[in-house]
Amino acid sequence: MNSSASISAIDFGARLARLGLKEADIAETFARSSGPGGQHVNKVSTSVTLRHVPSGVSVTVQDSRSQAMNRQIARERLLASLEEARRAEKASQRAAREKVRRQNRPRPKGVKRRMVDQKKKRGAIKKLRGRVE
Repeated sequence: MNSSASISAIDFGARLARLGLKEADIAETFARSSGPGGQHVNKVSTSVTLRHVPSGVSVTVQDSRSQAMNRQIARERLLASLEEARRAEKASQRAAREKVRRQNRPRPKGVKRRMVDQKKKRGAIKKLRGRVE
């Protein structure tokens, strides 16, 4: 279990660094779990809550009876949600850039010609609305 936990800690640190986040930004709290698990979960604080303070993203895990296992699962889920948030932010920025690009490109000649023809027709109809004498 120790080698698995240390490998996970290294992976966690590398993923944090890749996202440009710091370990100090993560607040960790423990509480007693609820549900199945018997006396163990009633006596030991096995539920883990991790919160990334700058973004406010929070994850609570009580899947296992082991606090260490819950802590590892919580770290993985927190990183996954932070990565997803970062991915969504980049996608929205890309979409905004594309929208501006589409808005600023010139209209095709056929579309422009149809618009001008429609305006002429509409103008002719409006010209007929004059007063009857």
